[in-house]
Amino acid sequence: MDLDEKTKAAAAGMEIGGAGVSPGFDRYVGEVDFRSKNQPWESRRAAGKALRKATPREKHAGWTTPSDRPNPIDLIVASNRGRQPELVPLRMERMAASPFAFLRGAAAVMAWDLAHTPISGLDVVIDGDAHLSNFGFYGTAQRDVVFDLNDFDETTYGPWEFDLKRLAASVNVAARDNGVNRKDRRAAVRRCGGGYRANVKRLQDMGMLDLWHLHAYPGRNDPHIHPADKSVAAARQAVLKATEQTNLHLREQMAQRRPDGGWEFRDDPPVLTRVDSATAGKIVAGLSAYTQTVMPERRALLRCYRVADIAHRVVGVGSVATRAYLALLFGNGDDDPLFLQVKEAVAPALGPYVAPLPESLRHDGRRVVFGQRTLQASSDILIGWTTIDRRPYYVRQMRNLKGSMETAKLTGDLLQSYAAACGYLLARAHSRLGAAATLAGYCGNSEVFDDALADFAEAYADQTEADHEAFVKAYKSGKVLWING
Repeated sequence: MDLDEKTKAAAAGMEIGGAGVSPGFDRYVGEVDFRSKNQPWESRRAAGKALRKATPREKHAGWTTPSDRPNPIDLIVASNRGRQPELVPLRMERMAASPFAFLRGAAAVMAWDLAHTPISGLDVVIDGDAHLSNFGFYGTAQRDVVFDLNDFDETTYGPWEFDLKRLAASVNVAARDNGVNRKDRRAAVRRCGGGYRANVKRLQDMGMLDLWHLHAYPGRNDPHIHPADKSVAAARQAVLKATEQTNLHLREQMAQRRPDGGWEFRDDPPVLTRVDSATAGKIVAGLSAYTQTVMPERRALLRCYRVADIAHRVVGVGSVATRAYLALLFGNGDDDPLFLQVKEAVAPALGPYVAPLPESLRHDGRRVVFGQRTLQASSDILIGWTTIDRRPYYVRQMRNLKGSMETAKLTGDLLQSYAAACGYLLARAHSRLGAAATLAGYCGNSEVFDDALADFAEAYADQTEADHEAFVKAYKSGKVLWING
């Protein structure tokens, strides 16, 4: 083990793992040994600070296109493999809508790019796709609405700065789409980095159980979560909208009575289409298997429900053309509906650039569930995973008490506050398995890292606009190959 490896291992507070497994990750999913010794948080902070010697914070600034960078269109075409071919054109259409939409859908492109940026040497469980639209509002088991990360399709174990750089780039690109000038979008990215730094510093000496109980409740005057008046008002609107997204509300939106008095989905192609009986049978069988992945008392809860109908539903931007189904179930009568989303889990875009996950997480549905339970303060009580037609899926409640901030409204004080809040929440997510002190040591007390992050975001937003322009040109000319091979 050379000096750099020793420094990085010490910073992570872990031993270097076996070949083919991310260093230290097995300590999270393997057996618990209460006899092992913990490093004091002060030592971990010092180790994080020591990482700056190998990778100074200033090295994260800027972005220069590598000479061997693949054609981004080729990477996008490759990411279409295995998807439903009839829906791939819709995915391309949505990605062409704006540079921000392109950034959302082009996770494979940015994954390659991030893998060719400087890294500090500390790996954590990451979201893998932490752009602005993947933060939002959702209901806890206690029916409170909280603000947090809310999409984990790309979750894996890798460099923490990959998440923060993707978030910073999305702040800059969204700001450009909204007509924000360079000075103000730079300020927003710096606020994002500052929010991240402030929270890892706050959490570095906090008790682990206390950290796991932390939630971000909009409207409770947390100075780091939407402190500006306009931000508070916008958050309240989003929370109000989230509280309206109940199962009964979804029933009125998406379902209708059959002549025999039962319920079925209302066709709304291409977004929502009912499936044939053979497909429905496979989904129901997959749901039965899924119940074995939730806790026993929640399995008992699910026994109170019966499936009424199954539909295919098109979701998101990057997820378009993956297999995603919606199940309508009823429990204690017609006024007790339950909507479960059954979504295909594909390999994460960052997968080729980080060490393979342990065998227990090679099922991509289980990987997504693990990432969500790890990074969210309070996860869906019904989330689990299954396999259908040899493809991995995860299952969760559909939009129950869920809402989001409209990125098109992110300008002025609202943009600044929202960027800071997202950085702040991302730091808590990264800290939930004990990395806060090391992260705080690396990020430091000064604004050096914030400035570097802003430089990177501005340069990478230029790259995104150029990639989007090339993509739109190919899209309009019909030269884009929707499916490769």
